[in-house]
Amino acid sequence: MPKVLEFKLPDLGEGLTEAEIVRWLVAVGDVVAIDQPVVEVETAKAMVEVPCPYGGVVTARFGEEGTELPVGAPLLTVAVGAPEAADAESSEYSGNVLVGYGTGEAVRRRRRVRPAPVGAPPAAAPVTPSGPPAGAVPGHARAAAATATGGSAPAAASDGPVAVISPLVRKLARENGVDLRGLTGSGPQGLILRSDVESALRAEAEPAAAAGPAPVAAGAATAGTRIPLRGIRGAVADKLSRSRTEIPDATCWVDADATELMAARAAMNAVGGPKISVLALLARICTAALDRYPELNSTVDTAAREIVRLPAVHLGFAAQTERGLVVPVVRDAQARSATSLSEEFARLTEAARAGTLTPGDLTGGTFTLNNYGVFGVDGSTPIINHPEAAMLGVGRIVPKPWVHQGELAVRQVVQLSLTFDHRVCDGGTAGGFLRYVADCVEQPAVLLRSL
Repeated sequence: MPKVLEFKLPDLGEGLTEAEIVRWLVAVGDVVAIDQPVVEVETAKAMVEVPCPYGGVVTARFGEEGTELPVGAPLLTVAVGAPEAADAESSEYSGNVLVGYGTGEAVRRRRRVRPAPVGAPPAAAPVTPSGPPAGAVPGHARAAAATATGGSAPAAASDGPVAVISPLVRKLARENGVDLRGLTGSGPQGLILRSDVESALRAEAEPAAAAGPAPVAAGAATAGTRIPLRGIRGAVADKLSRSRTEIPDATCWVDADATELMAARAAMNAVGGPKISVLALLARICTAALDRYPELNSTVDTAAREIVRLPAVHLGFAAQTERGLVVPVVRDAQARSATSLSEEFARLTEAARAGTLTPGDLTGGTFTLNNYGVFGVDGSTPIINHPEAAMLGVGRIVPKPWVHQGELAVRQVVQLSLTFDHRVCDGGTAGGFLRYVADCVEQPAVLLRSL
């Protein structure tokens, strides 16, 4: 007899407590091999493929795509030892919980079981019983809403289980006073999905909108579109809020003539070989400046009331993607050449756009370089990437009138801004750092003294 094993969402590391299902890689009835990736999830750090440590036949999946699950919640169940799974793997369990950890290379074979006869009901995930949500309204009100959306509501609410498996669906219903017993689910075997709850809410709102706006009390908030702060967007929101709450920051800025820097870059790229990016040159200048002003490559241990100066520069850089702002980290940037920095920036940027950055690529930074000039703006006051102590912002490099060698000329000008943690240094140190960066931008030969 095959035994059914439950695979739960594993601890993905880096202090992550939940993940959102982005894409299922297997279906109910599929044969999976040990350590075969079964689902793609998005955490606050990155996109991750999660492998199943069991080999067998998938008997159930828990959670629709778009559902957010906490670590330890069931992901799927696998029938181990079933005849259909005889070719999956001889061992039942690998101990592996994440791609790249545990066992050796996974056997990525996959085979469908024989299709069911025409007209047979589709296999579906089991339904977890759920009691009525706290504060729910009477069932007949929501039953009418379900009827308005095209579903057939039950004649009367029963005391039996509710066809809901997603904790997010239950939470949405509870927060909006939806009685789940009054809804008919559109999922397999009547499973209630998030879209069912949202349809009921829209149906209820339409008559109210037709009747005209209700009087709003002074100071009361009006309803609007609600966008959940989760995944990368939620992680960024939490980090920025923490930065502004915990770090007493200050900003100083300076305009610099980048004409000579741009000429030096053109000369480097004219001799052949890998192209050197402007960001790489600015990063090389930053590492030289941090060598002179190590106070800015530090963090504050609030519990011990100590400033911790860090030995290596792990340089973060802001990268805008379709999924939001991410800050990949270049390890040991102080030991890299301009060519190596250019190559690493290119690799991490491509991975960011593809959504394949690992948690390790996004953590451990000690100083951040933010090139907001790509958005066509000149200046900004960056928010420090907690728990770092400083961030250098770089605006666009544009032709501007500039006094050069005593005469008015058109030069390539850039605005540099430094936001720093006032606990780690005073304005003299921050100003010295920024002035050195500006001097290197204006006269790249200054940098040669640090090489």
